[in-house]
Amino acid sequence: MSDEQPAERIESVSGSGVPVRGNDIDTDQIIPARFMKVITFDGLGEYAFNDLRYDDTGEPTDHPFNDERFQGASILVVNSNFGSGSSREHAPQALQRWGIDAIVGESFAEIFAGNCLALGMPTVTADQETVETLQDWVEANPDDEITVDVANATVTYDETTVDVSIGDSQQQALVEGVWDTTAVMRHNLEQVRETARALPYVSESEVPSQ
Repeated sequence: MSDEQPAERIESVSGSGVPVRGNDIDTDQIIPARFMKVITFDGLGEYAFNDLRYDDTGEPTDHPFNDERFQGASILVVNSNFGSGSSREHAPQALQRWGIDAIVGESFAEIFAGNCLALGMPTVTADQETVETLQDWVEANPDDEITVDVANATVTYDETTVDVSIGDSQQQALVEGVWDTTAVMRHNLEQVRETARALPYVSESEVPSQ
């Protein structure tokens, strides 16, 4: 591998926050299944939390994603077991397309966190008190900045810096710019070709050229 990283190095993410409260918010709540009948992920952000944002008559609820104060937010603050249920990658895709660049929470479903990593979206955790305090602060200060420092495993807001947890492999992948596996393979194309040629069931015509 050359000295140039395959993907963007994500050492920190900054922006205003949006709090979504509640435990066990699953992927069907994040993006209902009926909105997954798409060829690409483009436009999914419009439907993030759709069934929580609108009632049975189609009228908007008081969900934070409808709140004018949080439009333009890029740091999502959630509670425990966020992203549980189905492994659909559409969930983090919808959040990212709404505008989310990083998520702070008490805990995440493992597959959901892995799908976030594949998009370069950090998922960092802290204890319940820390997260709820941050949610309270975001509600009181919707325009103020939060910084998720991936490299140093901290979150800073106002004049407060708190330690957070981030998996070693996630932290390394983001900071070193190797979170995009497709980009990594393209970056090491000659090695991919050599591996393909060594496989007895791959013909020369099937070896990738680009």
